[in-house]
Amino acid sequence: MFDTLSERLTGALRDLRGKGRLSDADIDATCREIRIALLEADVALPVVRAFVAKIKERAKGAEVSAALNPAQQVVKIVNEELIGILGGETRRLNLAKQAPSVIMLAGLQGSGKTTLAGKLAKWLAGQGHTPLLVACDLQRPNAVNQLQIVGERAGATTFAPEPGNGVGDPVDVAAKGIRFAREKQYDTVIIDTAGRLGVDQELMAQASAIRDATDPDEVLFVVDAMIGQDAVATAEAFRDGVGFTGVVLTKLDGDARGGAALSVREVTGQPILFASNGEKLEDFDVFHPDRMASRILGMGDVLTLIEQAEQVFDKEQAQQTANKITAGELSLEDFLEQMLAIRKMGPIGNLLGMLPGANTGQMKEALSQVDDKQLDRLQAIIRGMTPAERADPKIINGSRRLRISKGSGVSVSEVNDLVNRFFEARKMMKQMAGQFGFGGKRQSKTRKGKKVKNRKGSQGRPRQMPAMPGGMPPGMNQVPPGLGGLNELSSGIDPTKLKFPKSK
Repeated sequence: MFDTLSERLTGALRDLRGKGRLSDADIDATCREIRIALLEADVALPVVRAFVAKIKERAKGAEVSAALNPAQQVVKIVNEELIGILGGETRRLNLAKQAPSVIMLAGLQGSGKTTLAGKLAKWLAGQGHTPLLVACDLQRPNAVNQLQIVGERAGATTFAPEPGNGVGDPVDVAAKGIRFAREKQYDTVIIDTAGRLGVDQELMAQASAIRDATDPDEVLFVVDAMIGQDAVATAEAFRDGVGFTGVVLTKLDGDARGGAALSVREVTGQPILFASNGEKLEDFDVFHPDRMASRILGMGDVLTLIEQAEQVFDKEQAQQTANKITAGELSLEDFLEQMLAIRKMGPIGNLLGMLPGANTGQMKEALSQVDDKQLDRLQAIIRGMTPAERADPKIINGSRRLRISKGSGVSVSEVNDLVNRFFEARKMMKQMAGQFGFGGKRQSKTRKGKKVKNRKGSQGRPRQMPAMPGGMPPGMNQVPPGLGGLNELSSGIDPTKLKFPKSK
């Protein structure tokens, strides 16, 4: 969603680099480009004016004129102000001290409230809570049935005493849902309310009545990030008519300009708590203003990438794989397991898009050619091999390759390509493991030229990422076992030179 904005902003700031001193004209020109970029992204005009004024004031002040590198200081200012309009610090859910905590969802029809209810329930269950979904959207056809299906997929119970489709009192259902949660000892209640195609008095009256009947700990306004300026007007109407304590952005994976995300927080004064960026229940996470600002400015979001990896990769298994890489004993079976784990993290293009510099011209073009279907073909080839062939690919001769190609539905050349690339990758990974000391009992030379083993216990310590120019942000100096490749990227390999599988 932020691709165009990110490209324009990074382009405007790129022009400053290499300049030893910045004149007022340089700063004015950069601020003009930033202003145009924000307006083209559909950011609300008052937000644009305030944002650019703060940057210009700080950029012309002492903190830039006295800096050793004025251009980098301006980039730092833009990053800090961008974090500011996105909300500053990450805000967590306010849950009740005495269960159940009540979370009410409000928003227009089509904003994704029902699907979001399931995503939120799944996320809360992952945090150790026992959520209950309450179906209070009794107007939209099949809304109750949809919530039940979403709840079942999320592993959550749905309280739906009324069939919906215009039948039932949503306020009464909400009150009964709270009582049911107390009786059955659910610690969190998520209330899915009805929406309208537009803001009207009936919608506001019903939402206000449900709020008064349930006294929720959080009222989350769910907004479609693709509707642009209308998102701001709708948010203001809900703020004045119902009142809400936080915002949830949906459909961040769309191709709209994304100005709503930069406007809603600043205009309403309420923080963005969560962001949804896909149709799957897993495509949902806490909104971090600093990480989003970093992504918009092309600095990547390695922290989120690391967190996703920690949820997917088994540490013990990853350590065993790292040991095999060090010893040069990685098998195609290990490769398949790692590939399947990475697929659980989401589309490969999205993961690579979190790396620094992913929105630059060459890298962006390379990422556009990444096709997850190619990984499915690789998986089919490997599954077409016998256990002995996966364990020792060297035994795969011509006749075996022909059998594998027929069994997996691909050409012999694709089988040859996979096997050859695997040997090359295994050799490269072994060399890198030796350079950085991943996973095994690394040996180092003493002054006399003798090799000595590391001290006992060092094998289990987290791997340290090599130093990056300008230092690493807090928390980014440790990489989970399954993402050792980030170390290589940070150590100087040009990501634009990477060869990604092309779509067919």
